[in-house]
Amino acid sequence: MSMNNAADGARRFSVAPMMDWTTRDYRAFARTLTRCALLYTEMVTTGAILHGSPRERFLGYDTVEHPLALQLGGSDADELAECAAIAEAWGYDEVNLNVGCPSDRVQNNLIGACLMAYPDKVATAVKSMQAAVSIPVTVKCRIGIDDQDEDADLAHFIQRVADAGCSTFIVHARKAWLEGLSPKQNRDVPPLNYPRIHRLKAQHPELHIGLNGGLKTLEDCQAQLAHVDSVMVGREAYQNPWLLASVDSRLYGEPDPAEDRHSAARTLRPYIAQRLEEGARLNHLTRHLLGLFQGCPGGRRFRRHLSENAHRDGAGLAVFDDALGLVAEDQPALAG
Repeated sequence: MSMNNAADGARRFSVAPMMDWTTRDYRAFARTLTRCALLYTEMVTTGAILHGSPRERFLGYDTVEHPLALQLGGSDADELAECAAIAEAWGYDEVNLNVGCPSDRVQNNLIGACLMAYPDKVATAVKSMQAAVSIPVTVKCRIGIDDQDEDADLAHFIQRVADAGCSTFIVHARKAWLEGLSPKQNRDVPPLNYPRIHRLKAQHPELHIGLNGGLKTLEDCQAQLAHVDSVMVGREAYQNPWLLASVDSRLYGEPDPAEDRHSAARTLRPYIAQRLEEGARLNHLTRHLLGLFQGCPGGRRFRRHLSENAHRDGAGLAVFDDALGLVAEDQPALAG
């Protein structure tokens, strides 16, 4: 793997892969707020890439989204290697193997967190993927599943997969309970265990260890970066996207691209126009912006206008512009 790859430098802060949320349209919007953060696709299964049509539906993106990682779901080493090669050919900066999703839909196909019970299978897959590409191959996992020991079993999993050549792990600091909890409950109910990730990094200074789970502010992120190599933020980056607006200056020492929320929205306007011309529906684009003015005077009116009008047949840029007009420019965010 090349340590000069775009993903390596960007990984200090990333937005987590989230099904139905981190679509290409969300990622284009995120780029109006941060140029430096590493962005991830939704998880795409090997079956969708190898047998779905058109492939653009699963792999398409705008060049503005770089640095960009493709997250793969699968367990067959040959299929994962083939998909990794396809990802590299499409220009992705990283390919990531999902060993963390607790969905029962994916358990049936041996995808996601259930793979933590099969470290040898993950190791074989990673080795095959790395042999097929020159871009980084990374693993996103949990600290364990069900009755696994959070110390011994995680240590064995990481060591086995690292021995196969993986040097980057992003670890969700919760167990996944595949028996007894829903996927939604698995995002909140199992307790966070940040110290376990800190110990993992201390035990493996040679590995890149990233932390995911429960991070809500850049202060939280900065505190964790004293113990780990990178942080990954999920729901908060989606529901409160303005969080991303100071990532570049605070975590990378680079200028922030958006002066204010309105300028971020206006920057996205040509992209929205282009996607509408391609046949996308306005509500599929603007749903990712609903939290942009959270805490601002007029923010609720902005959200309501888009929610009530963007889904209508023929809804276009006028609906978007009208919604923006409901929020006064340069208004400070309200406390709390």
